Amino acid sequence: MVPTGLVARIRTAAIQQGEFTLPSGEVLDEYFDQYELAADPVLLHDVAGALARELPRHTDCVVGIALGGVPLAVALSAASRVRASFYRPAPKTYGTCRQIEADAVSGSRVVVVDDVVRSGAQVLRAAEILGEAGATVVAAVCVLDRELGGRERLERRGIELRSLLTPATLYGIEPERSAS
Repeated sequence: MVPTGLVARIRTAAIQQGEFTLPSGEVLDEYFDQYELAADPVLLHDVAGALARELPRHTDCVVGIALGGVPLAVALSAASRVRASFYRPAPKTYGTCRQIEADAVSGSRVVVVDDVVRSGAQVLRAAEILGEAGATVVAAVCVLDRELGGRERLERRGIELRSLLTPATLYGIEPERSAS
């Protein structure tokens, strides 16, 4: 369970109200901006510590999905002392021309890292590419599971989703108030 104080800090830093259009075209009135979370070094450290407690035993590598999962994977790697790699949706067209950077996944038990899971499609695509590279994806971790079917889709493919928060846990507490 994530401490109440950490939940409140995540909510304060990352939840934005307004009109936000997703790549799918869906329009939301609320957005989880993980970059605000990642920009706060103390909060990122604490979130990484909480995510580290969610890692399955014998995890060889954490793989951050670009772009939202990358800062989380770096911080999680530092907190857990588990190597990190990075997955992008398409191979780079320059430089290394790789789709998986810091590739240490062949023969490894890996955990995919993302900020938010909605349908699970991004994690499933990453798992497919990682599998082709010789990895065994044992789980996925995220900060927020939006509970829009992603967990079930991943479980049908043998990937356990471990999230710090759901909408209910994100909003199930009162914000911390400073004593004055």
